[in-house]
Amino acid sequence: MVSAIEKEIVSLLQNGDKKAIKLLYEYYADALFGVIKKIITDDDTAQDVLQESFVKIWRYSKKYDSSKAKLFTWLYRIAYNTAIDKVRSQKNKSGNEVQIETSNVYKLNSDELNQDVLDIKKHLNSLDEKYQIVINALFFEGMTQQEASEELDIPLGTIKSRLKIGLRELKRIYDPE
Repeated sequence: MVSAIEKEIVSLLQNGDKKAIKLLYEYYADALFGVIKKIITDDDTAQDVLQESFVKIWRYSKKYDSSKAKLFTWLYRIAYNTAIDKVRSQKNKSGNEVQIETSNVYKLNSDELNQDVLDIKKHLNSLDEKYQIVINALFFEGMTQQEASEELDIPLGTIKSRLKIGLRELKRIYDPE
């Protein structure tokens, strides 16, 4: 059974009314913060994730479909996934520090570079647009597959398939054996 306040919030969300965020925060922030705190123990980071979650909720508010999930379930998934993404990004940042002292990036001579792959953008433009969009999002805009799926409004499986096919097509260009 859907409560009257939930119906009101959903209606406001669907209409893009900013009052929805105030009501969402009032009725759901504590519960969502609890969900986030089970994943992220630091209060400041958890608060940041809660704020990011509300931004995503607002951004994707028109995509909410009450026939697929209850409002809280939808909110829960966004908060949970945002918290997991934050943990993953923190692990990636801490585990992949660049060691400038030992790097030989600045010691490369121009004749050591493979001139054939410096024109990747040109060859990327030779692919179908659907592959270009996915490869651009993942490699040049730095999105994760999940972020690309959400941003481009393409199912995650389709993102993965287009990436695989697009890379295979680029491989044929660079290694035409």
